[in-house]
Parts: sequence; structure tokens; C-alpha cells
Amino acid sequence: MTFIESITLEVADPTAADRFYATAFGLGTQLRLRASEAPTTGFRGFTLSLTVSQPSTVNSLVDAAIDAGATPLKPASKSLWGYGGVVQAPDGTIWKVATSAKKDTGPATRESDEMVLLLGVADVTASKRFYVDRGLAVARSFGSKYVEFAAGSGPVKLALYKRRALAKDAGVPADGTGSHRLVLGGDAGAFTDPDGFAWEAASLTGTP
Repeated sequence: MTFIESITLEVADPTAADRFYATAFGLGTQLRLRASEAPTTGFRGFTLSLTVSQPSTVNSLVDAAIDAGATPLKPASKSLWGYGGVVQAPDGTIWKVATSAKKDTGPATRESDEMVLLLGVADVTASKRFYVDRGLAVARSFGSKYVEFAAGSGPVKLALYKRRALAKDAGVPADGTGSHRLVLGGDAGAFTDPDGFAWEAASLTGTP
């Protein structure tokens, strides 16, 4: 089964980005960084989410990210599905920190349980078919609105969402042009999906 083995963010200053992610989220090998000045404007078409155990941990990570230089896009708050907030890292990547729990069951931590990469796509059904043809296994699917693939033994779960719906969820306009500033590493070889997201063979991705 194909799965994501690594995520590489293309950033203007890898040293500064590495410092931010270590300070804000304590991320290590799940995330790789690569220097790039590729032109990009507006919404880059994806978000990264950290799923955590309880609301106080959401607050802990969101506050740490803002203290490290992130811009708040949506303050942490309750919703029908749980509790979460959205920030934009100094390199431009949008992060959501969320939990399905509505009450704390212990002290706040800075631990995340899962990382989810949400790609905003033009046609969820067509993109789902594209990825299934390349060996990804569907874990959950809600018609033409949302698809989630099995993570397997990879560190990151991949999901597909309508681009405009994803931008709305992130609290930003859907318009954007240029590079996604994102490269996915996996064992399915090198290819580019229908929405321009690039995959590389895992051995060719940037080093942590």
C-alpha cells in the first residue's frame, strides 16, 4: 500500500523555519524543509493539521506557535465537532490544531497524536481515483466532498477536500497562484497530481 513517507516544505529560510517548527510544535522527522524562492501568492491549496487529545493541548500549541511568530487565522474555539484553531507559520504554511474532545481530561501537553495533510482539489472524485490508481487505500469517503486515505506505517495521513471549502475552513480567501511550496515523498515514484501537487520517490526527498 502506498503512503506518505515524508513531507517537504519549500521555504525561503530553512534555518528560521526549522527553529519555528521546533519551538512551536516540537516537530522532528515528520517534516522536512528545503530552500526555495519559487513564486507563490495567496492560498497554496493545502493545510496541515495536528490532531491532539484535548482542548488545553490545542491552546498550548496554538499559543506556542503565535509566540514563535505565527499569525492567528482562526482563534481556538468550540465547534460541533470539537475544538480547534488555525495559524499561519512565518513561511506561509497554514496549520490547524484540533481535537474531537470538548473537555480536558488531564494537564495540557504539547504532544500531537496525528498529522493530516489536506489537499484542496478541484474535483474530489477525480483526485480520489488518481490516488487509488497509484496504490493509496481509501479509509473514509464522503461522496464528492471529502476523502481520507489510510496512513499505513507513514507519519502523515492524506485527505482531499474541495479547494474553496478548505480555504474557508482555514479562514483565508481561496485565490492563489504559483508554487504550492510542498513536495510529498512516497514509494509510488515521481508524479504530479491533477492539482499540481508533486510527489518524489522517498529516497529523493530533502533531508530533515
